[in-house]
This record gives sequence, structure tokens and C-alpha cells, in this order.
Amino acid sequence: LGVWARAASAWADWQGAKLARFGDNMRDVAVTEGDKVAAQIQFGYDVYGYGVGDLVKAVNDATSAEIDQMMQAYLDEYDVIPALRPGGERNTSLREGARIEVGMRNFLQAGNFKAFTTTFEDLHGLAQLPGLAVQRLMRDGYGFGAEGDWKTSALVRAMKVMAAGLPGGVSFMEDYTYHFSASGDKVLGAHMLEICESIAKLGAKPKLDILPLSIGGKADPVRLIFDANLGPAIGASIMDLGQRFRIVANVVDVVPTDAPLPKLPVARALWLPRPNLKVAAAAWIYAGGAHHTSFSYAVTAEHLKDFTSMAGIEFMLIDEKTEVEGFKEKLRWNDLYYHLAKGLA
Repeated sequence: LGVWARAASAWADWQGAKLARFGDNMRDVAVTEGDKVAAQIQFGYDVYGYGVGDLVKAVNDATSAEIDQMMQAYLDEYDVIPALRPGGERNTSLREGARIEVGMRNFLQAGNFKAFTTTFEDLHGLAQLPGLAVQRLMRDGYGFGAEGDWKTSALVRAMKVMAAGLPGGVSFMEDYTYHFSASGDKVLGAHMLEICESIAKLGAKPKLDILPLSIGGKADPVRLIFDANLGPAIGASIMDLGQRFRIVANVVDVVPTDAPLPKLPVARALWLPRPNLKVAAAAWIYAGGAHHTSFSYAVTAEHLKDFTSMAGIEFMLIDEKTEVEGFKEKLRWNDLYYHLAKGLA
């Protein structure tokens, strides 16, 4: 009953919710897009598009007092490298990061938004790609999707609501690279900058650093770097199939890295997919799974199953019981079911 209530709370939260898109989708990546009218009809939320200039105005309107207060919060909450501290040679870059966060917060609060997107291909007028600001806004409950991925931003928000008050956290995530070894093939989950600190390892302060970013064409961005919690988790992806929506999810086990990763400049989680990478990857591809996910230690497959039932959409689970042929057969039967159900409705 408790699981169902959390799913119902997330579904209620979507009704009338507003999502802000700063800029458009990343070019040549269709999976981050979708039918916004169909989504509004199916899910109840609205997607609003804004030119990045609208965000730039809010950023430029940030006051010195607001920026100073944000800077102090950074110093209090994180392990800030010396170069970013007051008097450090990169302190102005952190102030720019603080200015961006103040502007984004003010914009989202004024518009009563619950989720948002950015894209590194549309940054005109911003000093750097928003990284730190996105991480902290997610921590505070906002949904987020990179590269204009509004569907994932909505799903992150929904899973934030489902997980409210539970330990573990929820974050935007991406399968970043793969580690093949005799001890088990693993996935390194990360993103350029935007991983939520709610999934950071307990008891360890995230490191606030500044490092180059080879895409976006802007100044080096500030970001939080940390290792994620260990233990069971789930990654869920939502796709627009043209005639309907589908959520596919994979249960995983986050494990320690084989060695320290001092040169990896992003927050990250290393996991073993269930039942294993070979089966999980094949099933994910057959289901049309996207590269962006909403990742959580607190939300379970049961939460997502109840949620998709309320939304009236397909749910495909990849876990320790999955085998490829049976998974493919279920996809084929689901195609027939949803086609017939739509016709009968």
C-alpha cells in the first residue's frame, strides 16, 4: 500500500506540472525528443520552451548579495578546491557558477516549474555550461534532463516524488562507458556534469572542482565530483515509440571501483547490471531504451510498475530473471496488445 501511495503521489504531481526547456534538443539525437502534445494528453504535464536568452536575463539579474549567499553555501557544504576559494585564481569562475544557479532558481521558482532541461549546444550568453547549478537543483527535488531531454526530466521528477523521505536518492544518469573484466562486465554511469548529489556516498563531502569541458565552447565549468552509494538500484528510461510511450528499467548493483579514479572529472556510479551486461544490454536495445535514465536507490520496480499502470503505458523490466528470447517475445505480444487496446478504446 505504501508503494502504491508513493506511485500515486508522483502521478498526482505530474497533473498540471510545468517543465521548462532552455534551448532545444541536442541535434541529431531523436530519442531525446517526442510528441509533447501526446505527452500532455497521456501524462498531464506541460512542456514550455524558452530561448536561452530568457535564462541569461535571469542570470544577469542575480544580485551581488544573492551570489555572496550562494558562495557561502558552497564553502559550507563542499570540499572546495583552493583555486575556487576566496582569493584563489579561479574564484571568479565559481562566482559565475553561483550567478547561474541564482538565475536558474529564480526563473524556475517564478514560473512554478517542477523540472527543466538544458543543452550544451545552446549556451549563447552563458559563461559556462550549468553543471553545479543543475546538480543542486536536482538535490532540491527538481527533475532534469540534459540535451533537451524533457521526457527524462519529467521521469526524474516523478521518481524524486516517489522517493521523498527515503534514503538513497534519485539522479539523472547515463551509461557512460563499459568495463569488461573477468570479475564481471560493468557499466560506469556518469554524465558531463549533471549527476545529483543525493546519490553521493554517505559521509563523504562532494568535491567542488573546476576542469575543462571539450564541448559547448564555453569557459571551464564548476562541478561536484563524488562516488555514488553502493548497493541495489534501478535505472529507468522513457521513450516515445510513435504510437505510445514505454518505460524500460534495469535493476543493477552498484559496486566499488576496481581502483581509485582521480582523473575522472565527473560524479559517477559503477554497477553490475542484472542479470549481466550481455543480457541486459541486448534487452535494453530490443526495447528501444534511450541513453538517458532516471537512476535511484530508493525507487523499486514495484513503484514503477504501479506508476506505469496509473499512466496507462507499457513497462518492461530487466532483472535477474530476464532472458533475451523471453523478453523479445513479451515485446512482440505487447505490440499486439497495445495496438488492439487502442483500437478498442
